[in-house]
Amino acid sequence: MEIINVKGFVAFTLAIILLFIGKFATQHSPLLRKYSIPEPVIGGFVCAAVVALFYYFLDKQIEFDLAVRDILLLYFFAGIGLNADFKSLISGGKPLLILTALAIIYILLQNVLGVSVATAFGLEPILGLMSGSISLIGGVGTTVAWAPIFEQMGISGASEIGIASNTIGLIFACLMGGPIANYLINRHKLKTNKDDDLDIGISHENHVNLDHFSVLHAWLMLNVSLMIGYLLDAAIAETGLQLPMFVSCLIAGICIGNFRTLVLKREIKAGTKKGLSLISDICLGMFLTMALMGLQLWQLQSALAYLSTVMILQALLSVLFTVFIVYRFMGKDYEAAVISSGFGGITLGSTATAIVNMTAVTQQYGAAHRAFIVVPLVCGFFIDLANALIINWFVGFHG
Repeated sequence: MEIINVKGFVAFTLAIILLFIGKFATQHSPLLRKYSIPEPVIGGFVCAAVVALFYYFLDKQIEFDLAVRDILLLYFFAGIGLNADFKSLISGGKPLLILTALAIIYILLQNVLGVSVATAFGLEPILGLMSGSISLIGGVGTTVAWAPIFEQMGISGASEIGIASNTIGLIFACLMGGPIANYLINRHKLKTNKDDDLDIGISHENHVNLDHFSVLHAWLMLNVSLMIGYLLDAAIAETGLQLPMFVSCLIAGICIGNFRTLVLKREIKAGTKKGLSLISDICLGMFLTMALMGLQLWQLQSALAYLSTVMILQALLSVLFTVFIVYRFMGKDYEAAVISSGFGGITLGSTATAIVNMTAVTQQYGAAHRAFIVVPLVCGFFIDLANALIINWFVGFHG
């Protein structure tokens, strides 16, 4: 097997081309817009499919250097923070607690389902956690962290099952968020919000003119937020608490934005806000495109029967829980529908998937400011802590 390494600059350039493909397809496909399929998904899947064809038919494995991908995610969350005001944060207090409680309940259900299916297939019950919250809510990082522990316990194949489950979950998460919101909006005839500016990106109907100073000012604010975010992350690590880096950048952005408005009494200019939204939209789109580029679809062939069964059931659980529980408890309004589209991304994909789902929905139906405050905080902070505790409990119980 020949391995072809694609360097970072080339991979980044390819991701731009793939994102253009996705945007072109969305602009020319009413069906894709109707169900709010995220633009990065299309180009990313095309690349993943081509890479798989090279692997199977040409005996060549293409590997991309995706180091820049994680920096793009930091820019995105810094932009979310800069656009957030304390008034929105305070108003998001109750929904934040409710969504966190629902996420904890869901983590438990997700792991019970994974353990049950693994047991039914005659596998070690604990292996089901790799098709539960370890790989789905936890993502690749949590999977890689837990796989050696499972191997030390004498459970083989944990890494392969976890990575394959994460791959399938990411695909499902990208495709289900938009249709969930579309169903809820039309089923309940919800009043949308096309009058306000979007938190991320630009709606499909609008075209905004920007001057280069507004974009440059937005870029400067993002860079300062990242610098403070790095310092904040180091300070948090000194306490022994491990949080994703993007949480620190999100907090830094919130502090900088509100320092301007509350202390300096200077509002962020409208042009700069639009610049922040555009840069954040591009960074998020590039991040997810590069994440999908890196999928190695051939890893799905191991334990195919088990993976097919458990992941179909996990996707079904996610849809039912989101539509019948999350939507109702989050207020049964348009904001709740957008949050529901993000919850599908949380449960099967990642924080980025949740936000890109919500971005696609709001570009179609209008702004949902509370959703873009509540979901990132739940994804990036509370759910990671809860997931770590619950995983440890399940391992201790079944170990």
